[in-house]
Amino acid sequence: MPVPNDPRLVTLGGSARAAVPAWAQQSTPVAPDTDVDVTLVLRRRSALPAETGATPMSPEEFADRHGADPADLDLVTAEATRLGAQVVTVHAGARLVRLRGTAAVLTGIFGTGLRVVTRTDPDGAEITHRYRSGELSVPEAWHGVVTAVLGLDDRPQARSRIAHPSAVSVSYTPPQLGQIYRYPPNTDGAGQTIAIIELGGGYDQRDLDTYFSRLGLPSPSVSAVGVDGATNVPGRDPQGADGEVMLDIEVVGGLAPACRIVVYFAPNTDAGFLDAVAQAAHATPTPAAISISWGASEDSWTGQARTALDGAMADAVALGVTVTAAAGDDGSNDQGNDGRAHVDFPASSPHALACGGTRLEADPATGAVSAETVWNNGSGGGATGGGVSRTFDLPAWQAGSGVPAGTGAGGRVGRGVPDVAAVADPATGYQVRVNGSDTVIGGTSAVAPLWAALVARLNQATGRPLGLPQPALYARTAAGAVAHGFRDITSGSNGAYRAGPGWDPCTGLGVPVGTELLTALTQPPSSA
Repeated sequence: MPVPNDPRLVTLGGSARAAVPAWAQQSTPVAPDTDVDVTLVLRRRSALPAETGATPMSPEEFADRHGADPADLDLVTAEATRLGAQVVTVHAGARLVRLRGTAAVLTGIFGTGLRVVTRTDPDGAEITHRYRSGELSVPEAWHGVVTAVLGLDDRPQARSRIAHPSAVSVSYTPPQLGQIYRYPPNTDGAGQTIAIIELGGGYDQRDLDTYFSRLGLPSPSVSAVGVDGATNVPGRDPQGADGEVMLDIEVVGGLAPACRIVVYFAPNTDAGFLDAVAQAAHATPTPAAISISWGASEDSWTGQARTALDGAMADAVALGVTVTAAAGDDGSNDQGNDGRAHVDFPASSPHALACGGTRLEADPATGAVSAETVWNNGSGGGATGGGVSRTFDLPAWQAGSGVPAGTGAGGRVGRGVPDVAAVADPATGYQVRVNGSDTVIGGTSAVAPLWAALVARLNQATGRPLGLPQPALYARTAAGAVAHGFRDITSGSNGAYRAGPGWDPCTGLGVPVGTELLTALTQPPSSA
């Protein structure tokens, strides 16, 4: 069916995807009458200031200054309706417009074709999804107004970052890790909200009640928010997404038991990921932290999707939110097959606190640490992600930390990953409960909620949101020196990079010493 009043189209930069690959087992055109939902990202009314997050904005102030211009919203929604699409939702602050239309209408509006592809993912599972190739276009009237069109292609965008052990040498409950990493006393996350992003799986309240009862803690307040039709659905993937969801909640609830936890469930697509983060960032009340334990090599994203999600995290920072993101579980190549080093996104965003992983040998009863090194269990065994971004420039706050030129990057020095670390090796992992069974799980997935819980307790202790913490964290140290509030990790490798004194591309600034970190953050750099 042709699009009524066919518009003149212009190319949308950053939207290119490769042709349908030869390994696809099946590829057929999407039926023209199939309903498809897409998310449009609009330009900002004005650019964010360079010092975003220094003084958090209210959601109302943010929307008025940096949300979508009402004239742009009117233009886009009116033209979409004229062309036969339905406007589902509009979020002015987040600059998002959600459209629904038949495949025939939307492919006409955006100048593309859609096919249904069946393929086997790297984990061996067979998946079926819509697929497009080439660049997208937008109506000429939207040129410069619409900056991204996501969701036409609904391939899985990210992977969870949990890891299962082949054998366990020692394991820890979250409260034991709070003791080991010396979380500030007399804090429990009261008055704080932590948002958790999930792209699959679900949680069972009965398991949570049992788990926290055994820890001697009350069950935290946990609520689920569905995004783009996704819901809390436990029991379908106990070894994967369910384990991710339960790990995230149990780590946050075990380390910040008085905080409010809101879990945002979204489809595992570029549109779903963006919509979940945007909804969490702009929620009321504004969360202390958004914990993200999903990601993929930054090279596996389209430019428009990567920019859009980075923009949503920039929104979060401007609103006073700290975004913690897992750095990946596949070492310095991040499942790349080109022989080069890669970093994980969204951890590589300069608006995320990137969380790497260690192997921790400690006494769970006393908190005494005998050894902590870079997590690397060899080929196929998992290792912390980390390295140097080829997409994001070196942030000003990281310029003095000694970030090297990226391996295979032609001498370019980009954003260094990770910023911080904590235990991630599943052989020295986290005691959790999933689908009625007690087990041990690791992965940098656990480090993101561990740091989110620490952020909530720091916010509680200081009475103010931490927002983007890196300017304060990096300002207090020089290249090769131990950062205030951290215990340096100097032994081990994630493949292309080795740990050493000060910041490194394996464990960042190191693992937290929570009490010292609180002191450092409440004193001016000269006296810390």
